[in-house]
Amino acid sequence: MPGRKAARLLVGLTAAIAALGMAVTAEAQEKKIKIGVIYDLTGPLAGGGSELQYIGAKIMLDQYAKTGVEGYKVEAVYADAQSKPDVAINEAVRLIEQEKVNMLLGFFSSAQCVPVAARVEQLKNFMWITTCISSAVLADKNFKYVFRPQASGDQFGMMTMDFIAQNSKEKLGKEPKDLRVAIIHEDGAYGVDVSKGNEAGAKKAGFNIVLKEGYSATAPDLSALVTKLKRARPDVVFHTGYNPDITLFGRQAREQGLKFAALVGHGAGYGVYEKLKEGLGGDVNYVFNTDPISIWLANQKSMDPKLPPVIKLVGEEFDKAKPGVAIRSAHVGMAASNTYLFLTEVLPRAIKKYGGVDPDALRKAALETDIPEGGTMLGFGVKFHGEGTQMAGQNERSFPVVIQYVDDKSYVVWPKSQAQREAVLPLPKGTTFSNQ
Repeated sequence: MPGRKAARLLVGLTAAIAALGMAVTAEAQEKKIKIGVIYDLTGPLAGGGSELQYIGAKIMLDQYAKTGVEGYKVEAVYADAQSKPDVAINEAVRLIEQEKVNMLLGFFSSAQCVPVAARVEQLKNFMWITTCISSAVLADKNFKYVFRPQASGDQFGMMTMDFIAQNSKEKLGKEPKDLRVAIIHEDGAYGVDVSKGNEAGAKKAGFNIVLKEGYSATAPDLSALVTKLKRARPDVVFHTGYNPDITLFGRQAREQGLKFAALVGHGAGYGVYEKLKEGLGGDVNYVFNTDPISIWLANQKSMDPKLPPVIKLVGEEFDKAKPGVAIRSAHVGMAASNTYLFLTEVLPRAIKKYGGVDPDALRKAALETDIPEGGTMLGFGVKFHGEGTQMAGQNERSFPVVIQYVDDKSYVVWPKSQAQREAVLPLPKGTTFSNQ
């Protein structure tokens, strides 16, 4: 009997140890953050910049999937929004409720971000926006769990107007009050927001706004818009669009003989040089674009010294993914920088200081982020507007820059603190759209 009792005790002890081991193993396995990543991999927005954003984010997520963060495994679950707001919402909900992700990251289109952010906030999940810029995503919403390190759309619109205002007399030979400007934009949340910044900036500068009009990004014909522009005779056209609408506008403007001194774009399709050149050919030369600075153009001398090696890594990985590209799109570095910011600043703080990766831990960690200018690959700093403010969740230290495409290269031309060269303004005589 004693032998049987001993045997039973041994079996019980073994079972208990095994159960304890399984519990420890399960706990170890559960030490991970599951990140739902949503971009447009199909549909028109994919080629308009969303696929490049996906590549930038994936480069960073792949790196940290190898190393983990503070003992937590990093696991990404990818979804395709298909360039459709309803699909983006459905995929966000699916990732949260079925895939059980701890947070969502990504999002390219503002038309998707506006409804998705509201739904994620309702579900009390954490959302980290790498891209979409519309102020409407955050303005007056007082969200607790939605954060955007990116510059907002009204900043884009104001920046380009300031750039032209400061160069109006010297380069265009006109006082600002005599400068004729046209503001055209796709009529989604992104285009409307940037156009509001354009309009406010134009009024501040004293420009003569001769046309302001929106259109559907999926419109099959923009010839009527081009006709209105010809009648309005603007010196400068400010355009916010994706693609293929930019290509359609450029082609029909060429066919109808539209002339102007400058074409100024605002991110999205204007940030994808390969697509622009494919659609506009040589007419892409001297086009301006407003975006967060390309990480490959940012001033590394004033940057945190740990960042240049990361920029080099992102460039090498992108070249493997897209060999032979003339200009590394700002979209790639934008998503890489904003993803890196989350993985190296917010996530470690949430784990170490707040004990994990639940939405409240991530939220508290995000609100405590305090990075000076030069502390990100995009050159700007990071400090989020807190709860109870008009733009709660928005990075108050972010800013875009104006770049110009010249002979298959991109150069920062504004603001002066970041400028690499003087802007070529107006369009040189003999170029397709030049009004000289």
